[in-house]
Amino acid sequence: MSKPDSTKRQPVTGTGRFISGVVEGFYGRPWTMEQRTELFKREQKWGLNTYLYAPKDDYKHRMYWRDLYAAEEAEQLTSLISAAKQHDVEFVYAISPGLDITFSNPKEVAALKRKLDQVKEFGCRSFSLLFDDIETEMCPADKQAFSSFAHAQVAITNEVYMHLGEPEVFLFCPTDYCAVFCTPSVTQSSYLNTVGEKLLPGIDVLWTGPKVVSHKISVESIEEVSSVLKRAPVIWDNIHANDYDPQRLFLGPYKDRPTDLIPKLKGVLTNPNCEFYPNFVAVHTLATWCKAPAEGAPRDVEMGDEEQDPCYSPQKALNLALTDWLEEFMSTDQLGGPCHPRLKKESSEEEPMQTDMGESPYIPGPGENPLYTAEPLTLDDLKLLSDLFYLPYEHGTTARTMLQELDWLKNQSQAAAAETDKVVFIFIYKRRSFFYMLSSYSSFMFFQTAEWCSRAQQFDNMCEAVVQMFNRLSNAPNRSILYDLYNYICDIKSGVGLARAYVKTLGGHSQPSAQLLNDDPEPWGFRGGLSGEFQRMLPGHGNRDLFRHPPMTAVYCIRPYCPEDKPEVERIFREMQKAGEGNSALMAQSPLISDGLSAGEISPSPLCGLILEDDLGLCGYALALTDAKPAAAKIQRAVSGSVFEEFPSVIALEMLPRVTDPSPAKRMIGQLLSSIRSSGRSRFHTVNLIILDEAHLTTHVEVYEAEN
Repeated sequence: MSKPDSTKRQPVTGTGRFISGVVEGFYGRPWTMEQRTELFKREQKWGLNTYLYAPKDDYKHRMYWRDLYAAEEAEQLTSLISAAKQHDVEFVYAISPGLDITFSNPKEVAALKRKLDQVKEFGCRSFSLLFDDIETEMCPADKQAFSSFAHAQVAITNEVYMHLGEPEVFLFCPTDYCAVFCTPSVTQSSYLNTVGEKLLPGIDVLWTGPKVVSHKISVESIEEVSSVLKRAPVIWDNIHANDYDPQRLFLGPYKDRPTDLIPKLKGVLTNPNCEFYPNFVAVHTLATWCKAPAEGAPRDVEMGDEEQDPCYSPQKALNLALTDWLEEFMSTDQLGGPCHPRLKKESSEEEPMQTDMGESPYIPGPGENPLYTAEPLTLDDLKLLSDLFYLPYEHGTTARTMLQELDWLKNQSQAAAAETDKVVFIFIYKRRSFFYMLSSYSSFMFFQTAEWCSRAQQFDNMCEAVVQMFNRLSNAPNRSILYDLYNYICDIKSGVGLARAYVKTLGGHSQPSAQLLNDDPEPWGFRGGLSGEFQRMLPGHGNRDLFRHPPMTAVYCIRPYCPEDKPEVERIFREMQKAGEGNSALMAQSPLISDGLSAGEISPSPLCGLILEDDLGLCGYALALTDAKPAAAKIQRAVSGSVFEEFPSVIALEMLPRVTDPSPAKRMIGQLLSSIRSSGRSRFHTVNLIILDEAHLTTHVEVYEAEN
């Protein structure tokens, strides 16, 4: 497995070399000068050639752009620019004056020129003007001087470009920097057309693709914007950016950008994670992508359906990056961090003070705990880490598998519970005392199938792998990388732990976890803080998850049952009965009163029938009998008379699979209970409450008592 070679040919497009590298353009704490110097070394090693200095929260880059750098700041920037040159990296200084600049004021333009002249004195020869993420409304003075916002930006950009002597690299970031911002479209955007027509041809334009964070960037979309801009754009790629969500980190490969793009672009700069050290994969795989056409098709790689690029395999690029990253993890910190004593022993001229120099190393005795020895980090650990923190629009393979397995285990467990509940209902008639014994528990116990137990064990093994990965990462010698990762891996370990405990509870291996089911759980049992609470209160929360469930936001209508509904109710009942065939042999031995209600053999009591409808038609029903004794006699159901004296009423309720929201069922039950109470009946059964997903039945059977 070969490593990227910086001596291999760089792609060239049009005039000048292909711009490739990193833009430090995120919101949040900027990288340190030492980290940027380390980045230059990596770029040189991997064949990248550009660094765009644009940290949003460097206050003299954006908020206080007019202020000149003080002596100490000037010294740092001078050293940084010099370090970039030493590593053959083009240092591009960006300034972002758009928050409050008055374009028509000559003093403002002079201040901008003065600031860039100062940076030029530091040795910088490449520059960028950024007008992203700003208000588009011009002040009255600018409205008088310029016909549009685009004209104002282009005028000042052209003037500064000429003032600096027409640098070979000069980048302009428009306010409409992606297709979704263009009104009404890319080709018809007056803003972009003005930029294309008026911006001097030596100035390159930054572009993020179809969206701010683009899932895919196609050749056709780049050809479209290039025709408007009258030049090939430089991609400012936010595929690995995480400044919009403090719980996300992206460690997947550079992907979903065909290498056919390279001849159509002036360059690509990745704006990656805020944390410096986790960007190893993002930058490494971008470097592999940039060199792919020059190196030819990847060898010894089987590409899946999603990997159709003949020159670049994201999976191969990821494996290369993770292999190199493992070496970084296992080395001591680049910036002087400590080495773990039981993983790697570094020689040192100055040994720490010892008070037991003449004594032998401690050896545990019989029956004592052994010394803790950390296991070394493996490549499989890093592959798992990447899978858990993959890309904005995609989970890695292991993460997807874990979500699918948890979903299956949960749904199959509910199906097993449904079968058990049916049995419980039959025992209500035969042995009332048995029901009361069961009702004293918070959940019913039931036997899972062999398949369920096997898959639960596999899920537990995957959870254990996450825990072990966390332990080995926590003991890696390079603490700088660990500290950037720690909040993320701690969070995923906790989330996986909750899921693991839940599955064990479903399998009957433990009491319900206090973390999951307690009315007063520990703080780590619920996630997200205030932000999470706001999100959970909003409609459709979760409907954009990468592992999606149907959103529970449909509109339903509840209306009274009428005789004309009988065929549809029977159809739903038969459909649900067919879906549940084989769930319980006991069900076939004795007819249920609720089944007679659903099948139309027994009519519901007056004012005790409700129909549920959605946009597609009738999708559920709730029918009740205030006095079930005559119905039992009609269907020849042998039931003790004392049962009907205590529990005279029955409710049957069923819903089609497309009804995923439990709220309509609760509403209908509430209305029927009110009707039953008004009839003078104090106790009743509720049966056949069925809420479905696309594959599995979930049936709840409960006994309500009016006085409770």
